[in-house]
Amino acid sequence: MLLNIRYITRLLFLMTITPFICYGQSPVDFVNPFIGTGGHGHTFPGATVPFGMVQLSPDTRLDGWDGCSGYHYSDEYIYGFSHTHLSGTGVPDYCDILFMPFSGEVLLNNGADGKPGYRSKFSHQYETAGAGYYSVELEKDGIKAELTATARVGMHAYTFQKNKTQCILIDLFHRDKVTDSWLEITDTNEIAGYRGSSSWARDQRLYFVAQFSKPFSSTGIAADDEKIPFSGKVASKNLKAWLEFEKSGSETIVIKVGLSATSIENARLNLMTEAPGWDFNETRHRARSLWENELNKISVKEGSKDEKTVFYTALYHTMISPNIYNDVDGTFLGRDLQPHKNTQNNYYTVFSLWDTYRALHPLYTIIDHKRTNDFINTFISQYELGRLLPVWELSSNETFCMIGYHAVPVIADAYIKGIRGFDQNKAFKAMVNSAMQDHMGLKYYRQMGYIPAENEHESVSKTLEYAYDDWCISVMADSLGLDSIRDVFAIRAQSYKNMFDPASGFMRARYNGGWYAPFDPAEVNFNYTEANSWQYSFYVPHDMNHFIALHGGKQATSVMLDSLFNVSSKTTGRDQSDITGLIGQYAHGNEPSHHIAYLYDYCDMPWKTQEKVSFIMRNFYTNTPDGLIGNEDCGQMSAWAVFSSLGFYPVCPGSTQYAIGTPLFSEASINLENGKKFVVKALRLNSENIYVKNIKLNGLDLTRSFIQHDEIMAGGELTFEMSSSPSLLPFNAPETSVKGKEILPAPYAEPNNKIFYNNQRITLKGYDGATITYTTDGSEPEKNSEKYKEPILITSNTTLKFNAFKDGYIQGSTQQADFTQSPADIEVISISPYASQYSGSGRNNLIDGLKGSNDYRLGGWQGFQGVDMEIVLKINNNKPINSISSGFLQDINSWIFMPSQIDLFTSADGVTFHKINSIKNDFPVDKWGTFTHEYIFNNLNIKERFIKIIAKNAGLIPEWHPASGNITWIFADEISINF
Repeated sequence: MLLNIRYITRLLFLMTITPFICYGQSPVDFVNPFIGTGGHGHTFPGATVPFGMVQLSPDTRLDGWDGCSGYHYSDEYIYGFSHTHLSGTGVPDYCDILFMPFSGEVLLNNGADGKPGYRSKFSHQYETAGAGYYSVELEKDGIKAELTATARVGMHAYTFQKNKTQCILIDLFHRDKVTDSWLEITDTNEIAGYRGSSSWARDQRLYFVAQFSKPFSSTGIAADDEKIPFSGKVASKNLKAWLEFEKSGSETIVIKVGLSATSIENARLNLMTEAPGWDFNETRHRARSLWENELNKISVKEGSKDEKTVFYTALYHTMISPNIYNDVDGTFLGRDLQPHKNTQNNYYTVFSLWDTYRALHPLYTIIDHKRTNDFINTFISQYELGRLLPVWELSSNETFCMIGYHAVPVIADAYIKGIRGFDQNKAFKAMVNSAMQDHMGLKYYRQMGYIPAENEHESVSKTLEYAYDDWCISVMADSLGLDSIRDVFAIRAQSYKNMFDPASGFMRARYNGGWYAPFDPAEVNFNYTEANSWQYSFYVPHDMNHFIALHGGKQATSVMLDSLFNVSSKTTGRDQSDITGLIGQYAHGNEPSHHIAYLYDYCDMPWKTQEKVSFIMRNFYTNTPDGLIGNEDCGQMSAWAVFSSLGFYPVCPGSTQYAIGTPLFSEASINLENGKKFVVKALRLNSENIYVKNIKLNGLDLTRSFIQHDEIMAGGELTFEMSSSPSLLPFNAPETSVKGKEILPAPYAEPNNKIFYNNQRITLKGYDGATITYTTDGSEPEKNSEKYKEPILITSNTTLKFNAFKDGYIQGSTQQADFTQSPADIEVISISPYASQYSGSGRNNLIDGLKGSNDYRLGGWQGFQGVDMEIVLKINNNKPINSISSGFLQDINSWIFMPSQIDLFTSADGVTFHKINSIKNDFPVDKWGTFTHEYIFNNLNIKERFIKIIAKNAGLIPEWHPASGNITWIFADEISINF
């Protein structure tokens, strides 16, 4: 046999650097941090401890959606090792304070442009990752890099080849926009610095102190890639420093980097407190022990190696964030971006609440009461210092990414489950405050009971999620004995009813007093958040009793669920990269679908839940780099897997019920903080026996398809008897409902298109046999106003107001539909195909007299992607045309550019056209923001009766744009003709 001498030499080199450590089969040994680093999982493989401030990991990608975590398994170069990373988000940020070891020439370029740079090739063959540890060989200089961490300190060990120079580069310019940075050599082996940056977190602040196991032999620094003397504190928005060490002695350099968001002094304090020594392996062992303690909260038996790896890696991913954000002395950077001190509880950051309220935080209510209290106390502090509970908070910045006010269910769920180590009155006041804002469509929601599509994008999703959040407030108010507040929010919690279209059974957007049209439930548009109507039409977790009634009962609801899973997986409308893991139109790769498989339980068909959950668990979670079907989203994707592996799931946080599914392991134990143990056993479980034949709780038959929170916390044993065929034994279903009087859903008008020609008949429809009254004189319709009996004939500009009334129901808000008679002297003969999701008011949108707003998502614009906009108009009068104007929108962040040129043609017969004028674009093509601009042809005196306007597409997105090479859009509205 021929031996690969180079391979053996390299292997021996790597093994002699760090002693080989043989571990047993503890949960830590089943953690594979590479799961989710491929595909669209957006995880990182580097070293961190549970909920640590430091996430020390390699950076292989500088930008792009699949570079959100800084690392992607498909890459071949490492740029260095930075100290902060986000786990599974859909927006990039962090990757702060990059260190890169090298030998030889100092290169300031990172190499991403293909020119010589400091980046290095690497191979997965020589890359290792585990809980709290990462290592890789950098092929360029044969350097082995090892990483580990404490909560606030990153520790590096770089082992250089013998007799090669030992150098380390520090790049503060790496990745996102730098607002301020400085570096200072503070000792013979210490360097301190600061990096301020603006990205997703618009004002991120990070101080660091780095200590080295060897003194520097020489140093250098560059500002704006120009080498300058390194004396004192050097400040610039583009700083790179390099440090060289004597080749004599050890080939390994150990580095300790302490972080702080508040000061250099506290970064040094964190470093000295958590990592006073230089023993890399000791720190690595401590990190492993921390992970072992956390992962031992749930233990599983039997199961294959891959199943255990998937499970424990999922549990590991649920414990990466939120991240501790206070220093060891209790100092933290508050939402006012000022230092504050709290020694009573830890302060955290990175709250991806739209994702994590669903399953991650409910998981903590079982296995981590201490941190749950700390999270909520952090929320209260953020409310006190920032005047609002977090929505999507990052480094004490509110990003307002995603929708809802989902700190509310986290608080309510904890409180209802007896976790109360926080000021409940302050917490409740903060919850109500979030619900009483005017931003993100809340103004319309509070006034009308829903959000009109013409006033706010993602109106359906926002209405549905606000209604759920309001139910959580109602539930907590009820527990606190605040009956009047409970009743107010119980009414608001029923707002979802206003989005339910009884004719189709889908949740639809409201527009101009009626339904948004045209409607395709598979269309991804800006009426929904990262989803379509199929995926959001099942989002009423808090009132499943009435939701089922709306659909005509449990059988009809289960048929609708079947349709969701069985319909074609093809989506229409705009491309949405988050929609992955499709089973029919169920999309497990994104959060709005996560509860849906468990809804069969509510319909007395638990075996269908068992089928779907088993399929998802076994097909969408695998022990591979692309083993997550969608973004990890700060632990939510993995929390679903943890719960589902145990055999139950929190469909409705704020309720104490968990819907039962099907367990993955023959035995799993939850080791509770109260010293008790809750054991889940599955008898005769195998890959065929996925159905639950019967269930026992503590030896007694459990005749329901849900389990209560207090039953888990009391400890005991839940035993499933499994079978290969569905059980038709009756199981009592879980339930959720809204207490109090029912609202009367808002009536609606058909058709509701704002523009009409000649005349139009309007039909008004309502629900539950309600009486509808209406006015056309601008007054508010009362119960005794004109009753609707037959279609209303509209012959001129009209504002139609209408409402519905029924005894015993709470009256909703007045609905308004505005109708404008279009001038008959302009007619659209033909128009280029426009995107269905950007159709405006339809074919006549460009001449309807209504100009689109600055927000293209509200539906007033017509969008044309990758093609010229061409429209032919016929003039039905004999007046000469003096001027023609055409309006366009630019939002280059959304790939919408002004046309490069607008050409004007005329024709006497509508067949042969002659170009008479042209306007070249004079609006800056690189101007970021949202802008509208009119292009005007003046002094025309046109007598021909046919007009053609061609707006030329700008072509591919330019190279300077992050999305360079993609196809641009034209957004047009309105064409005005003056006679």
